[in-house]
Amino acid sequence: MTPASGRGPLRFGVSLAPDASVPLLRTAQEADRYGLDLLGVRDRPYRRDTADALTLVAAALAATSRIRVLPAVACLPLRPPAVLAKAVATMDRLSGGRVELGLGAGTSWDGVEAYGGTRPGGACAGSAAAARRALEEAVQIIRLHWSDQSGLRFQGEHYGFTALQAGPAPVHPIGVWLGVTGPRGLDLAGRVADGWIAPSSLVPPKRLADGQQRLDDAAARAGRDPGEIRRVYVLEGSLDASAEPRGFLHGPPRQWIYELTELAIGHRVDSFLFGGRPEQMAEFALEVVPAVREEIARERGAPLRA
Repeated sequence: MTPASGRGPLRFGVSLAPDASVPLLRTAQEADRYGLDLLGVRDRPYRRDTADALTLVAAALAATSRIRVLPAVACLPLRPPAVLAKAVATMDRLSGGRVELGLGAGTSWDGVEAYGGTRPGGACAGSAAAARRALEEAVQIIRLHWSDQSGLRFQGEHYGFTALQAGPAPVHPIGVWLGVTGPRGLDLAGRVADGWIAPSSLVPPKRLADGQQRLDDAAARAGRDPGEIRRVYVLEGSLDASAEPRGFLHGPPRQWIYELTELAIGHRVDSFLFGGRPEQMAEFALEVVPAVREEIARERGAPLRA
């Protein structure tokens, strides 16, 4: 292994599905008490059996004292960017600066349209490109809304925004982390985003290195420092102390400790969101996380190997 080149502090957290039947606020409080750094809430507004993600983010912030909370990721086609910017900034101010923003272009288009959203580009073959353009416009509008400028005006292909005055401004520089997986989406993240959110089911380790390189190259072409872009990996697996290893992220804590250490050192992941069952979160937070931190500190403190 070689030392990671990322500059951001290592962070661990949990990714929760907004399942209305699960005690989500209690899970958020436990994550806060266990010392986890991040709480991501998946946004699936078009599913009938889910609670509203932004409402859950606000409630989780009110029920906790330290953990940072974010939609991971907000469904842009059903979250107009200027309104989303105002909501996120308001939550950041009320929580003392504990909000980040995960943002996605949308995936389940049938569900989006059923809930009144619009498929960018219509049903044509270019709709994926149109969705990326809409995502880029949304990032511009959100940052404009958070600025200290006045006389704001933006008119794009998909979104327009006019305001005499920006605000409210967040109390800390909120990171805009894009949930993208394809090469063009990574190019966009490298150009404009503060972070990349990748689910392990869609971006397994064999694809992660290529994705990281694509992100770095796009950032460099845009004149940005790739080391300033946070790399967030959603761990979609099963943690079971009594189980034998059954493949990547499916096995006992010792397997998870090895795999997460390799992801951080070898693949430059700096943030992990546990996406397994909520009842497994305590084992992740109290056994896996401290051991991974210790292993990474040991690796980074060791002399470079020839």
